[in-house]
Amino acid sequence: MDERVAIVGSGAIACGLAAAASAQGEVLLWARSQSSADRARASVDKVCSKISEGVDARRVAVATDLDAIAGATIVVEAVVEDLPTKSALLKDVASRVNGTTLLASTTSSLSVEALAQASGRPERFAGLHVFNPVPKMKLVELVFPAAATDDTRRRARELCVALGKEPVEVPDVPGFVVNRLLFPYLFSAVRMMEETGLEPQAIDTCMTLGAGHPMGPLALLDYVGLDVSQAIGESIGTEIPATVRRLVDDGALGKKAGRGFYEYE
Repeated sequence: MDERVAIVGSGAIACGLAAAASAQGEVLLWARSQSSADRARASVDKVCSKISEGVDARRVAVATDLDAIAGATIVVEAVVEDLPTKSALLKDVASRVNGTTLLASTTSSLSVEALAQASGRPERFAGLHVFNPVPKMKLVELVFPAAATDDTRRRARELCVALGKEPVEVPDVPGFVVNRLLFPYLFSAVRMMEETGLEPQAIDTCMTLGAGHPMGPLALLDYVGLDVSQAIGESIGTEIPATVRRLVDDGALGKKAGRGFYEYE
């Protein structure tokens, strides 16, 4: 792949993307603070250590100065799922790279058209909805704003393939395809728990053993993050169960917080 990739963000998606991209060459990962950079460094090292072929954590440079992205030909934004936050960062990123640099966002539910316009580079913009854990999940929901050029579309597809992913172009609708269909189901599992008093493990066991799902709905909500899940639900216009709102208010955000529907070490 004849591209220089930079990832802006330091969470699970950003670190997973950086690890996957290291199989193709040097990668820059930007974090807002030194503490975030240190956590990202450890996360990238851990992810790469679990992958047997191709990736190399030594190819991932972690920086806290956003000017470090100046030489990138593709910059992928992967920060919190919040339109104002993403929009402001994308505008800042666009001011630091040249006119041919492809900009992308890993948004899972926000309007790609709105993000593209906020960047000021709608013709050079793409939505790349990757899934966690990034090294294992093959799908990328590929979304383009109306102004995206043919070259932008080609380069975005080539990036997905270089990352070992299967790109599927989907419409720019809230939640795209996967989350638009998935989250009403996940939240219905929460409502069943509320209505029946069933334990989370009982519901999850029914869906893993009875429906062949690799993970039960309540465990999956914990894995995604209950705050992220709430944001996605609000974006697609589906009712958020009271239990999800209560857990978020209590800081029980799921696996990343050590507690959600389940307790974690």
